[in-house]
Amino acid sequence: MATTLVQCLCGAVQLELTGEPIAQLYCHCDDCQAVHGAAYVPAVMYRIPATRLVRGELGMCKRKVTPRTSCRECGTRMFAEPPGLGIRGVTALLLPPGMFKPTFHMQCQHALLPIKDGLPHFKGFPAAFGGSDEQVDW
Repeated sequence: MATTLVQCLCGAVQLELTGEPIAQLYCHCDDCQAVHGAAYVPAVMYRIPATRLVRGELGMCKRKVTPRTSCRECGTRMFAEPPGLGIRGVTALLLPPGMFKPTFHMQCQHALLPIKDGLPHFKGFPAAFGGSDEQVDW
């Protein structure tokens, strides 16, 4: 099974990702917006056992309900663990170039502006993550 190593910007923290992600997406939730200081966040979702801390120490924080980790040295956001799903949303910007291939947007009810890119735009969560599959029409 293929593995991918990702690391924070200073190199102090390294994660090993095993296999293929279960989803690649853009999240527009207001929590991601606030924590990352961005309109939306690119993420790759892996089952928790498919991620392993290889090196370094992670700091933890939680703004609302989602625990998030970052490098204690440089502050790079590493991953979030949405409660009850058994997955980690790894920050896609850490992946090697060309590996991030998003297939949808979620939590678009919080989107700051419409994005027209041909991908599905779910109002909340898609059904695969416990949502309704309701989409916004941009």
